[in-house]
Amino acid sequence: MNGPVSVMQSNSPPERSTPLILDSLPNPLISELGCPRRTRLQIDLILLAIEALDLKGSEAILALAKELEIDEIIQNRVVLWRLRSTNPLRRYSQRRPLRLEEAKALVMIACHLARRMTVLIRQLLMDYQQLRDKQVPLEHHLRLSDYLERFRAHFRSRMNPRRAGVLVYNTDEKLNQLALELLGKLLFCTGTAGMQRFWISLFDGEVA
Repeated sequence: MNGPVSVMQSNSPPERSTPLILDSLPNPLISELGCPRRTRLQIDLILLAIEALDLKGSEAILALAKELEIDEIIQNRVVLWRLRSTNPLRRYSQRRPLRLEEAKALVMIACHLARRMTVLIRQLLMDYQQLRDKQVPLEHHLRLSDYLERFRAHFRSRMNPRRAGVLVYNTDEKLNQLALELLGKLLFCTGTAGMQRFWISLFDGEVA
């Protein structure tokens, strides 16, 4: 007769698995130091544009993290701030690396939020084109003017004015142009396979 079987229990914590939803984005070859500088910068800027479009942008980011079941990566406001502060242009830039799964989570959230605002983004870009064609000042369009004003305010309050990459945007006109370029990238994200194409562009080149 066999005696009772003794089961050894391990005290080591279980390995943290990467959420399956992140597998929809390919894994580029990056160094062990994490995502490149340009990737960290562009992700933060695209989220900055979303916050300028949506007054509740930060809350929407956290709510969507939970909805997509990636809130184990983006758990709260503090974690979100730390991830975005890997942008080297930030006032309080973090020296910690941005891991691939963290970058994927931020891009996935940005693209989902962009899709929810597709109509608004497309309309603002169409209106901008019409204003430019007619040589009408952007201030004459209330919604577009509000977006640009909020983006300038966010950029100036969060970026380090002593950084060379920030000094480039030393006028309202230059910041407006950056904000409009980001609006175009957000629209790009809403297209067919837009999220995957935007993700790849962060490592392989500029969004076309």
